[in-house]
Amino acid sequence: MLYDVRTYACRPGTLKKHMALYEEHGYPVQSRHLGEPLAYLVTETGPVNSYTHIWVYDSAADREEKRAALAADPEWKAYLVKSGDAAYLVSQENRLMTPAPFAPIKR
Repeated sequence: MLYDVRTYACRPGTLKKHMALYEEHGYPVQSRHLGEPLAYLVTETGPVNSYTHIWVYDSAADREEKRAALAADPEWKAYLVKSGDAAYLVSQENRLMTPAPFAPIKR
């Protein structure tokens, strides 16, 4: 399994607005292509105004195929325009990870 761990930071005071925009316009199309995320988490302490989501893939090839289909979807492209116009996001960090053999993730 391959885990795509993505952390984003929003401008102060815009996290709720960004999440509402994503919930309405981004999540439906993204989950249609990628499946349900393992987790979608909003930071309570530490680097506030940020959130992390984790997507699960069978392999790097599976991730590449699913993300290519997502990128080609007109609904996703429209969401990216809306998100860019809103300008809520200030940074993004992506990490591809695999579980340690002694601690597999059970879904």
